[in-house]
Amino acid sequence: MTRTTWQRAREERGAAVVEFTLVSVVLLGLFLAVLQFAFVLHVRNTVTASAADGARTAAVSGGTLAEGTARTRQLIAAALPDSLVGEVSAGYVDDGGLETVQVQVSTSLPLVGWLGVEHGITASGHAVVEDQW
Repeated sequence: MTRTTWQRAREERGAAVVEFTLVSVVLLGLFLAVLQFAFVLHVRNTVTASAADGARTAAVSGGTLAEGTARTRQLIAAALPDSLVGEVSAGYVDDGGLETVQVQVSTSLPLVGWLGVEHGITASGHAVVEDQW
């Protein structure tokens, strides 16, 4: 006994809805994972750029470490939520005979939305100290 095309189509009725649901769940999970990865990259890049700008602020002629850390905090707070500002420290380091300002930022790594691992991202910025004339 052979089945006709009509009989096979009646047996598979509703299969498209189930397939769409299964594929949609996988695609939605993948889409959310890509969005979260993009957010983590945004946080890392913002923290790194803020640390570098804070180091440049402290390294200019007449600049202080307090001004550098304040500038770093200001930039991070302008771009990210307050929970991601983290710890900011600055100091002078010797980099091959050059006096250099180093600003370090440690903040949480957002894994699910804003929630994440404490001190998961550590970034630093460096700038050579300008001499005063």
